[in-house]
Amino acid sequence: MNYSHIQEVIILLGKFESEIAKKGNQYSKDIDGFKRWIADGEKINSTSFAEPEWEGKEDGRSPESVINTLISHMNRFAKTYSKSAIQNSEFSRQEEFIYLINLKALGAMTKMELIKKNIQEKPAGILIINRLIQQGWVEQTDSQIDKRSKIITITEKGLKALDKQMDKIRQATQIVTGDLGYQEKMELIKLLNKLNDFHQPIFAKNMDSSDLLITVMRDFKPSDN
Repeated sequence: MNYSHIQEVIILLGKFESEIAKKGNQYSKDIDGFKRWIADGEKINSTSFAEPEWEGKEDGRSPESVINTLISHMNRFAKTYSKSAIQNSEFSRQEEFIYLINLKALGAMTKMELIKKNIQEKPAGILIINRLIQQGWVEQTDSQIDKRSKIITITEKGLKALDKQMDKIRQATQIVTGDLGYQEKMELIKLLNKLNDFHQPIFAKNMDSSDLLITVMRDFKPSDN
């Protein structure tokens, strides 16, 4: 008997038990769950460096074009599910509950911090905040640091409105991730975080549209690999 193999299996079991203890019930705590965990890991490892197929590839369509299209599609899918989640509720648009979720999770912040957190332009963000104020879901107070700024805080009424709709909102977010396995979700988060980290400082500069492409290509150097 090769005892080194037994030792490797024990180490794997330890990693499996540690992962499900930290990250919930993605896998059952039995041999079937352990086998699924291993299979998902192998699936990711075996496809990590395999170039996928995509529509138009043979005609020269670039990976960047495909990525842009798929991200655009996912945004539309997510908005469609979010729209369904707020049907027959007090919410009129997706951004309203997203603003409230950010305030609940991150605490009070200035108007501009809240708008930037949601990657929106100031006029559109102000309209959303005004709607939240009118509904009594948030309140604004003068900043103690900068009297020109207003601090936005979620109210008890806002928490109740959010809590009332959260089950459907959670359902919508679960549907968006489709049939991805746990490790696939983790890999996707890493990739999306990398893209977010690239784009966030660009967005924060509020550059004029006429200069945007030239400045980004010159100063931020997107990968052309």
